[in-house]
Amino acid sequence: MNISMEQSVPSVDETLSERGKRYGSFSGHAAVTQSLKHVIRMELRARDKVLPDNQQEALDMICHKIGRIINGDNNYADSWHDIAGYAKLVDDALNGKDT
Repeated sequence: MNISMEQSVPSVDETLSERGKRYGSFSGHAAVTQSLKHVIRMELRARDKVLPDNQQEALDMICHKIGRIINGDNNYADSWHDIAGYAKLVDDALNGKDT
């Protein structure tokens, strides 16, 4: 992607500031997300179950999005949309439509 001199790429600090406004503090988000992932790992281990990479990654990303919802703006539709998207990717794969 070519960026003309007229377009300005936000600095990392600007990006982090915007994300913080939308999703809350990174440490708060990390605490929620890691707690959710911990429960999933414990429950899988208790059942001696290992998920395929695509299913585990979908659950991890869903936890990430849930963490953003809990810690930040719960009315940001994109977070909810992303959760549906990760679930759909697994559903597609299970139904032979792997992308």
